[in-house]
Amino acid sequence: MLDQIHLLSAVTVLGVLEQAYFFLQVIYARRVFGISPPRTSGPPEFERIFRAQVNSSEYFPIFLALLWQAGLFFHQGLAAALGLLYLFARYCYFMGYRASSSERLAPIYFSTGVLWILVAASALGISHFFLSHYVGLNVLQLLTV
Repeated sequence: MLDQIHLLSAVTVLGVLEQAYFFLQVIYARRVFGISPPRTSGPPEFERIFRAQVNSSEYFPIFLALLWQAGLFFHQGLAAALGLLYLFARYCYFMGYRASSSERLAPIYFSTGVLWILVAASALGISHFFLSHYVGLNVLQLLTV
């Protein structure tokens, strides 16, 4: 069983570490700009870092669910590779947003595209499972005949 989830697990840990890095960047920015919690407003530089972290945190559960569904039902290797692409795009998003709000756009569009590919892989994998398990229809076998 572990050989079927080890790549997904590794990408998950990397994602958690990335989220921790984003959290630490907000803590550092709070110190630099003298903004104590619970305040979330301040200079534009702080607000961009704060928003980048919050936006990344909001998408993280969606990413994890899609990563695991695509990995378990479609293909672990493909899902893990897409997961790494997503994490890299999110890092670029964070760094871009930190510099300027317009610098976030290309990475956010790319990471959203990766999420849609994970949605498609998940849907295909789950559909194939239901069709083969409950209906007895193996679509992959039909396609290779």
